[in-house]
Amino acid sequence: MEESAAPRFDCQSCGACCSYSSEWPRFSTEDDAQLDLIPQKYVAADESGMRCDGVRCSALAGEVGKSTACGIYEVRPDVCRACMPGGDDCLMARKAHGLPTL
Repeated sequence: MEESAAPRFDCQSCGACCSYSSEWPRFSTEDDAQLDLIPQKYVAADESGMRCDGVRCSALAGEVGKSTACGIYEVRPDVCRACMPGGDDCLMARKAHGLPTL
């Protein structure tokens, strides 16, 4: 069986997408029931998305590029679920952090 040529990235040793832009973790397709599951301390004051400390999502724990974890992984917003390891958004965020993209 041939191995895929696509790069493989481990989100738990990266976290770049969660520390890329305060504009990225925006709520867009979630319904009220989904949003109600996210602890209020992680929601932006205007309730448009996740609260960020600078460009870093407040739910991100750990050091980007070393070891990270999402504090609300099971209830994370759809925009977070849509960012796939090795996808365009992932690679853009990794590049911004100086992390390997291949």
